[in-house]
Amino acid sequence: MKKYIRKIMKGKQMNKKIWDLYAPIYKIAMRPDEKIYKLMYKRIPKVIKDRNVLEIATGPGLLAKKVAYSAKKMIATDYSEGMIEEAKKGSIPENLTFEVADATALPYDDNSFDVVIIANALHVMPEPEKALQEIRRVLKNKGVLIAPNFVNHQMGFVSRVWSKILALAGVSFEHQWSTNEYKTFLENNGWKVVNCREMPARISIAYTECVSK
Repeated sequence: MKKYIRKIMKGKQMNKKIWDLYAPIYKIAMRPDEKIYKLMYKRIPKVIKDRNVLEIATGPGLLAKKVAYSAKKMIATDYSEGMIEEAKKGSIPENLTFEVADATALPYDDNSFDVVIIANALHVMPEPEKALQEIRRVLKNKGVLIAPNFVNHQMGFVSRVWSKILALAGVSFEHQWSTNEYKTFLENNGWKVVNCREMPARISIAYTECVSK
């Protein structure tokens, strides 16, 4: 694990290389927040039941592998080839496929999916508005956007420390929202927030469900 951290810390820019290097230790890094993610694993299958689902920024596929059983079909994507390589390891539900794709230029037709999931990714994108535009394009009419995201990065000692550790690893937070600021951001970009719950973790997560305005 130490050798991976040393490799990651050589680069400071937010790019594919950072995530490719981070991929092998991502699961380990997320373990302390496993209880919080279990709440999403319980909620999301209810929303995606029997629907065609796209996940953006799947990382090593932790969320996708837990919830895909409920979907009709699910495609989970990441722009990091390293993350997708990790995601393809282990047991994969038959209705789930992993693909490399850029959130700001998705290779899918208009109105292709009933649900799009993007978890803990919008805050690290320089232009998250572009990703939201693409999500709107590939979503069917009355489709659902599930967009849990880290919030309140500097609230509390643990959040501040973990944020600094990620920054040292080259993972920069382009946007640091409170829960209300995050909801406003989504609404200003054409989404109606229909469900939002802040969940405590090392960095709090605003679990959010939206529909297009």
